[in-house]
Amino acid sequence: MAERILALAAEEAPERLQEALQSLGEGELGDVVTRQALKGRETAALLRAIFKGSPCSQQSGVLRRLQVYKHCVPLVESGDLHLGKVSEIIGLLMLEARQLPGHALAELAALFVDVIKGGSLSNGKSLELFSTVLTALASSKESLAYGKGELNGEEFKKQLINTLCSSKWDPRSVIHLANMFRDIPLSGEELQFVVEKVLRMFSKLDLQEIPPLVYQLLLLSAKGSKKTVLEGIISFFNQLDKRQKEEQRVPQSVDLEVATMPLDQLRHVEGTVILHIVSVINLDQDLGEELIRHLKTEQQKDPGKALCPFSVALLLSVAVKHRLQEQIFDFLKTSITRSCKDLQFLQASKFLQDLFPQQYDVTAVILEVVKNSAFGWDHVTQGLVDLGFSLMESYEPKKPFGGKAADTSYGLSKMPAQQACKLGASILLETFKVHEPIRSDILEQVLNRVLTKAASPVSHFIDLLSNIVVSAPLVLQTSSSKVTETFDNLSFLPIDTVQGLLRAVQPLLKVSMSVRDSLILVLQKAIFSRQLDARKAAVAGFLLLLRNFKVLGSLSSSQCSQAIGATQVQADVHACYNSAANEAFCLEILGSLRRCLSQQADVRLMLYEGFYDVLRRNSQLASSIMETLLSQIKQYYLPQQDLLPPLKLEGCIMAQGDQIFLQEPLAHLLCCIQHCLTWYKSTVQLCQGAEDDDEEEDVGFQESFEDMLESVTRRMIKSELEDFELDKSADFSLSSGVGVKNNIYAIQVMGICEVLIEYNFNIGNFSKNKFEDVLGLFTCYNKLSEILKEKAGKNKSTLGNKTARSFLSMGFVSTLLTALFRDNAQTHEESLAVLRSSTEFLRYAVSVALQKVQQLEETGQTDGPDGQNPEKMFQNLCKITRVLLWRYTSIPTVVEESGKKKGKSISLLCLEGLLRIFNTVQQLYAARIPQFLQALDITDGDAEETDINVTEKAAFQIRQFQRSLVNQFSSAEDDFNSKETQSLITVLSTLSKLLDPASQQFLQFLTWTVKICKENALEDIACCKGLLSLLFSLHVLYKSPVSLLRELAQDIHACLGDIDQDIEVESRSHFAIVNAKTAAPTVCLLVLGQADKVLEEVDWLIKKLTSLGSDTSEDSSQASNQTQALEKGVILQLGTLLTVYHELVQTALPAGSCVDTLLRSLSKTYAILTSLIKHYIQACRSTSNTIPGRLEKLVKLSGSHLTPQCYSFITYVQNIHSESLSFAEEKKKKKKEDDAAAISTVMAKVLRETKPIPNLIFAIEQYEKFLIHLSKKSKVNLMQYMKLSTSRDFRINASMLDSALQERNAENAENEPDNDQSSTAEQADENQEPKKKRQRKK
Repeated sequence: MAERILALAAEEAPERLQEALQSLGEGELGDVVTRQALKGRETAALLRAIFKGSPCSQQSGVLRRLQVYKHCVPLVESGDLHLGKVSEIIGLLMLEARQLPGHALAELAALFVDVIKGGSLSNGKSLELFSTVLTALASSKESLAYGKGELNGEEFKKQLINTLCSSKWDPRSVIHLANMFRDIPLSGEELQFVVEKVLRMFSKLDLQEIPPLVYQLLLLSAKGSKKTVLEGIISFFNQLDKRQKEEQRVPQSVDLEVATMPLDQLRHVEGTVILHIVSVINLDQDLGEELIRHLKTEQQKDPGKALCPFSVALLLSVAVKHRLQEQIFDFLKTSITRSCKDLQFLQASKFLQDLFPQQYDVTAVILEVVKNSAFGWDHVTQGLVDLGFSLMESYEPKKPFGGKAADTSYGLSKMPAQQACKLGASILLETFKVHEPIRSDILEQVLNRVLTKAASPVSHFIDLLSNIVVSAPLVLQTSSSKVTETFDNLSFLPIDTVQGLLRAVQPLLKVSMSVRDSLILVLQKAIFSRQLDARKAAVAGFLLLLRNFKVLGSLSSSQCSQAIGATQVQADVHACYNSAANEAFCLEILGSLRRCLSQQADVRLMLYEGFYDVLRRNSQLASSIMETLLSQIKQYYLPQQDLLPPLKLEGCIMAQGDQIFLQEPLAHLLCCIQHCLTWYKSTVQLCQGAEDDDEEEDVGFQESFEDMLESVTRRMIKSELEDFELDKSADFSLSSGVGVKNNIYAIQVMGICEVLIEYNFNIGNFSKNKFEDVLGLFTCYNKLSEILKEKAGKNKSTLGNKTARSFLSMGFVSTLLTALFRDNAQTHEESLAVLRSSTEFLRYAVSVALQKVQQLEETGQTDGPDGQNPEKMFQNLCKITRVLLWRYTSIPTVVEESGKKKGKSISLLCLEGLLRIFNTVQQLYAARIPQFLQALDITDGDAEETDINVTEKAAFQIRQFQRSLVNQFSSAEDDFNSKETQSLITVLSTLSKLLDPASQQFLQFLTWTVKICKENALEDIACCKGLLSLLFSLHVLYKSPVSLLRELAQDIHACLGDIDQDIEVESRSHFAIVNAKTAAPTVCLLVLGQADKVLEEVDWLIKKLTSLGSDTSEDSSQASNQTQALEKGVILQLGTLLTVYHELVQTALPAGSCVDTLLRSLSKTYAILTSLIKHYIQACRSTSNTIPGRLEKLVKLSGSHLTPQCYSFITYVQNIHSESLSFAEEKKKKKKEDDAAAISTVMAKVLRETKPIPNLIFAIEQYEKFLIHLSKKSKVNLMQYMKLSTSRDFRINASMLDSALQERNAENAENEPDNDQSSTAEQADENQEPKKKRQRKK
């Protein structure tokens, strides 16, 4: 039959062809087509022939065509045909479809909808035909029957799509359907239907099928609905990530309905989806901009939804395209700092923590992206690296003008900017660990920045470099050329940068000979450089090499302070070269360094400070170093035993023109000798029992040193100040050459005394004679110290007031203090009595400890041996704290001060030391606070360090200081020490940071602080300020401080009286600390400052409310609950704050800062009330909510308790100012010439202080304006609570008018009632009236 149809079609005989086709039954035609198709013969030709014999002009032809279509769709989807054949059939059917009349198309479309509903699509090829049918249908003009009515083609298509999207889809055909919709012209509404349906299907599909579907969706989004598509994709993967996390947290969870998905599979799918999105954004820039726009708006509402690991990874991948990079990085950086600020804000307030139990931390999200990127997300890595560097550069440590950069590397990062910079470093370090291909790139960029940013602080980059090297030391070998290139620029870098850089790359020197050799070449060149910094860099480099290349036979450096060491490079140096080579190499370096001993003082100083560390690490170099030091000191030492002084000081200075410089830092040289000798005697000698070879030579220099130090000590004690040409009559001014020389001499002599004090104490072994020597040396030191202080006091020079840095080492200071204050051994008693008898010496020991702690706090290290070893510093700090704590608590200041001459008492110095130590420990050793508190607890010093309860231990220390503070308050007025009380309060507030705010101890401490403030009528301003600040800082961590502020405001009101002098304020004293001396300005300003903080919190909450209000997501019930909680919190806070201001605006505050601050604070309050009203206007607009009763009460309160009082207060302020003006006018009349300047000053002050008044009136009126708006929207008359304002430029004061009229009647004088423009002061004296008029005309 097929052949016959084909033959007839070929003969061009349409009538016969039509007859032949009509003769076939309904089923037969289909069979013919199927047979032909399965045989794979000319199916297309057969179909063409059938269509040729079925013209659309005849009804039978249309029916026949429909028959063919209905038969071909299942045939194509059956999967029995070859794909090429399928395409051929569909292509032909698509061509012919446009000729079908509307009703036939409608029938065909309905058939397709049934096929899709039935889920019988296999390869989805027939859907190409469906898209053509729908397109043709849309353009059909005829009316089509649908249900009982009729629709045109466009509406019919819309109904079909609606039906289709409402029905159930087979998951296998979703991708085909999504692809099909791309070819159909859709209206915005239809597109939204389709997109939402496809997004709903995501959860029903297998993970592997999602990337192709996402791709189809993205292509579809070219028509519109971009936001919906992006939002759907991001929230879907965000949910998957959350579920994955939950499953990891609860792995054995039985009740999970879904089977766990493999993590790597999920990550790979996410990676592919991100790639698809990026590739579509490359073609369609609008999609990229829509993505950023969507995330920005989402971030305002719910940052946790907007910036999830998936969306951040997506943004970073898109950022590689430079057109969007700046926008994306700006968005991410502001999100990061905002998140850090919000977290900081939340942590500082218990009130906010209760409202927001879940805190969102963007830093954790970004670090999670780095972790996820390990699953082959190479397209994210470049974005991560760029973001890391961008953060580190945008928020790097700032260099203060003319000062040294504030180095935060050792402190805690408190500020959002510091946290952002730290996050940048973490991103780079983690990316470096995870992605090998990008390592050399990161390393190169870090090194480049260390070089190019030499002028600004680079400590954060050096820390990063150091961490990178620690994580993979061998990666540097592949990039060694970059490192050697960096070395070439060493001589141009600041010395701090050089030292940091060399310390960071030090492990590489042990594994790469070439790098080491290139470094040595650079350093040897630098030693002869003309620049001083270059020579210092060379010395720093050589010392580092000496410390790290061990000579065979050197002692183990278990006490080594460097964190980087043999742990990284396990294959010690023997693989490359042996220890003999090391020895030659080290001796060669020492030779180079000897040359430096003839250079400037700065270079020598570095050497003297570095030799001790070299010795400790490389003990075989002892004899060479000791010999070098011996030959150096011999240049200045006078061997004749009867010559005084024992050292040639004139050799230490150098004159250049009329300027005098220090050439040899003799005290540092002696200090270096003393430390090296002590170490040598304690360490090397013990280990040399067996080896006698070098014994004689070694003993030679040891004896020489001991004899020399002995002789110098003896002769220094005998020397008078005149022997050094220094006495009371000497010139110490820094403006003359002689003065500079004398200053240099004095500092050297004092340094030498200190070095000898430490040496003699150490070798003295508690012998009385040695301790007498120590005291003799101290006497010499003290005389000079007193003269310098005296001269500095006269000169008022800033330089002179700085105490010279002490030469005592931190370790010795802790030993000395322990011996002086805590050593109870019977055998030591007699000798220690010598030192204890001198109060000056005891005070000196404590003040040096104070100086050392201060240095540690500011720079993270101290001078002297082990100064850079954090572990040793921590141990010394614990020892010093124990002694100072014991000394302060056991000997009160009162007892001591009775016999005190001048200067601070030892107890007070101890307290200052403790305050600094508590600060330093929280800054530098935050992680070791438990061990620190354990060390202070003398009762169980040896207890196990297993589970130390920090709160308990801190509470124990707090109790000791509480006792001292109570004693201060209960002491007689003459014995009250303001300085000590302030320090005690500061110590308490520092220690309170260690208490857990949820603990019982915290509550007890807060209750105690409240009690102290209530019971002590403290009149000292500074102490009052400290105590109230402590109270506020504790209270905000317990609950909102508004009720506390109200009580304080009532006390201020009672204390200062009312603005209306006739009213007597009821005296309700809650806090005795508020009294006539402290109420204004101290307490008043503190209360206003705290109220401002509460206002900031409220403002922040209102912003959150507004963003929550605009969120119309599915979980709206949860959102509305949260909104209600927030609204309640805001209104309660504002309500109580209004009562605080109600008290303050009625208080007769003195003119000045209090009035000014209060007026500004009131303006802010009204602005925040206005923003709350705006929020409710918005809420009324979006929903038909009525306003809550709470808000109505708040508005009523503001109308009755605040606005009228504000206007009265404004009048009061203007009155006190006009009084001060008229007073100034009177003075001017008396002394016309002299006081012209004074009057203008008064006028300027009045103008400045009345400036906030117009702002306040404007704020009140804005508030009332929006109240009127809200009244209209909510149909509640809120303005009934508001009285019309009276405070205007022009006003008639009724009471004053009456009194003036009475005066006129009584005296028959012609006086006008006063309607002055600026303000009205009560003036009974008629003579002042014309004066005011004249002033007004001006």
